[in-house]
Amino acid sequence: MKRLALLTVTAVLTAVPALAQTWQIDSAHSRAHFAVRHLGISDIRGDFGRVTGTVEYDGKDLTKARITATIDVSSITTRVQKRDEHLKTADFFDVANHPTMTFVSTAIAPAGNGRYRMTGNLTMRGVTKPVTLDLVPPAGPVTDHQGTVKIGAAASGTINRKDFGVNYHQVLPDGTLGVADLIQIQIDVELIGK
Repeated sequence: MKRLALLTVTAVLTAVPALAQTWQIDSAHSRAHFAVRHLGISDIRGDFGRVTGTVEYDGKDLTKARITATIDVSSITTRVQKRDEHLKTADFFDVANHPTMTFVSTAIAPAGNGRYRMTGNLTMRGVTKPVTLDLVPPAGPVTDHQGTVKIGAAASGTINRKDFGVNYHQVLPDGTLGVADLIQIQIDVELIGK
């Protein structure tokens, strides 16, 4: 009877999943990048320099991780001040009414070759839509020279800006779109163990 009780307790303990650790996004070493086709001939690139949020991750099973990220839209830069100011207007991000974008993961699944697919809800300009991103699993952990434990990860994908109410429309005389609808996005983060 004692042996049965011991086996039962052991089975229960080994079935309990590892507790997830909360990792904080290190804003100083994280960025959200984008690229959009301009005039059908070149890509304009930019980024948002202020990304915050948390990741719940046990360090073993990435499919159980939960990500919450917030992007400060006013931190946008394309290296051209006039364009950046235009992007902040109601033609594009409408920063006055929607100062942040958020992403909250809902599922992560293996996609082969050591990669994953992450699905989540992206909210931009007050519109929330599901998006799926390619996820590179965390690298690390490493301990920096100050004794801080960090890991890093990246996610990328493509969204349609019009799905989120970014409807600015400019057409050249030959029918070429001034700004493409599809936007390539990439998020690179360093995470600090709490």
